[in-house]
Amino acid sequence: MIEEALHFLLPTWWEVEITVAAAVFVIITYWFFTYGNGDVDENQAIREGLIGDGIDDKVKMAQLKGDPQTNSAYVIKLELLAAKNLIGANLNGMSDPYAIITCGEEKRFSSMVPGSRNPMWGEEFNFAVDDLPVKINVTIYDWDIIWKSTVLGSVTVPVETEGQTGAVWYLLDSTSGQVCLHIKTIKLPVNSSRVLNGYSGANTRRRISSDKQGPTVVHQKPGPLQTIFKLLPDEVVEHSYSCALERSFLYHGRMYVSAWHICFHSNVFSKQMKVMIPFQDIDEIKRSQHAFINPAITIILRMGAGGHGVPPLGSPDGRVRYKFASFWNRNHALRTLQRFAKNFHTMLEAEKKENAESALRAHSSSSLKVRSQGKISEDSLPTTTKFQPFVKEEALVSIYNDTFPCTAEQFFNILLHDGSNYTNEYRLARKDSNLVMGQWQAANEYDGQVREIKFRSLCTSPMCPPDTAMTEYQHAVLSPDKKVLVFETVQNAHDVPFGSYFEVHCKWRLETSSESSCTMEIKAGAHFKKWCVMQSKIRSGAINEYKKEVETMLEVARSYIKSKTSGGGSGGGIENAPSSSSSSVFQDNNTL
Repeated sequence: MIEEALHFLLPTWWEVEITVAAAVFVIITYWFFTYGNGDVDENQAIREGLIGDGIDDKVKMAQLKGDPQTNSAYVIKLELLAAKNLIGANLNGMSDPYAIITCGEEKRFSSMVPGSRNPMWGEEFNFAVDDLPVKINVTIYDWDIIWKSTVLGSVTVPVETEGQTGAVWYLLDSTSGQVCLHIKTIKLPVNSSRVLNGYSGANTRRRISSDKQGPTVVHQKPGPLQTIFKLLPDEVVEHSYSCALERSFLYHGRMYVSAWHICFHSNVFSKQMKVMIPFQDIDEIKRSQHAFINPAITIILRMGAGGHGVPPLGSPDGRVRYKFASFWNRNHALRTLQRFAKNFHTMLEAEKKENAESALRAHSSSSLKVRSQGKISEDSLPTTTKFQPFVKEEALVSIYNDTFPCTAEQFFNILLHDGSNYTNEYRLARKDSNLVMGQWQAANEYDGQVREIKFRSLCTSPMCPPDTAMTEYQHAVLSPDKKVLVFETVQNAHDVPFGSYFEVHCKWRLETSSESSCTMEIKAGAHFKKWCVMQSKIRSGAINEYKKEVETMLEVARSYIKSKTSGGGSGGGIENAPSSSSSSVFQDNNTL
């Protein structure tokens, strides 16, 4: 009897081998997915990529991101300190409170404090406003695992002047409860507001109005970022992962990664959960664990960012965080998120450079000190020899190469000079309207001269409105021997889809080959300041459109030169051409 019992209770040697082999396999698998694949210190790498080396880099990133501290007139720093005597919404007489802070169109979530009627938060929320006074609403909710959150009370606090209030207890509009807030309002210097006019940061992108950006129309099927999260049409899903958000338990759903956001959507027990984390708000992305055996990823947000869409997890240092677990391959997802965070940082740096170049062109072309061509002396020319490139050579492709019936100097004097009526006739032939032309002026930043013209141009693309406002910056430089002319243009279309994303760059190079002719080479292309989903279509459309424009330009130019030529002779028979001394404003271009 005893032997039969021992035989029944003790495992066989075969069962021992299987158990040991399975245990070794589980340990090796856990080690591989947790520490394998040759990962480096992701925590250090992402911090270096996102927040740089100290305070100076943080300030620089704030300017690039459209951070409240640089793009608005006031910054409101609200500290959610604590609450007391809240309503007990649970059966045990306690609550799981969290707060939603709203200022204008911005909404931030605090962390959830489980099982408390007197929660302590100590979290900061930063809001950007243009003018005062404004109203800040703080609503406290009770978190529920399945059902909709219950409102425990709210309060609206007006902010009328700059300064700080200190820690003040405010009564909630409920039967019981108070909340303690510390509000500090800072007025920014004039020079620090709206440093950049382009795309900067995800929140800023959502606030851009249609009158500034133009109608962004994308003829494609909306993706989950548009249907679920209501993001802009140009934002597409680059990667998606099945995972779970850690709250009271794991809410399984799907993570979507784009160039601007990390989004998560879950629908468990009909409880919709949407998290939208802008890369501009991320301070750290690091590996972590859930329940020891479940590899996870923790996304820590910068101080003052607050939660987005769902109450985040709190931390002792005041930064809030989101934790995602149950990835099929946690390390692969971690590397992807860190790579996209670094790409976002690189994109902001590139955008800063593009905006600086655009601002430089605009400043050079529309300076208040307009200098007429015939009044600039040699002594007034800048002595610097290092000039900024006016167009992006790498974006250009050749579209025309032939001879033209005038010299390079005559081309400028007859067609492009301030006294010429050629531009008006050409724009009239194209049926453009509202032409406003600036005068040529010397620019310290560029070799030669620059000017700015504005007009409204007809649009033929089905994606565009009937017409659009255009701004064209022109740059011209003539060699000292008057035989080579370089004429460059940069066009901005303001009302077309993705108009702020790209510029049309063109370069004309004319070299005199005889007394009455020159060789002409024309290049054109689309230079993109930001990536967009229709980049290839926009590039090909811009080049094809400019080819048609060149045909009209040359046809009108030949007719205009013929009308200004008397005696049918060489360059000496040009009427109304300025004297040769007027071309002395052109500086020596060593690149010709």
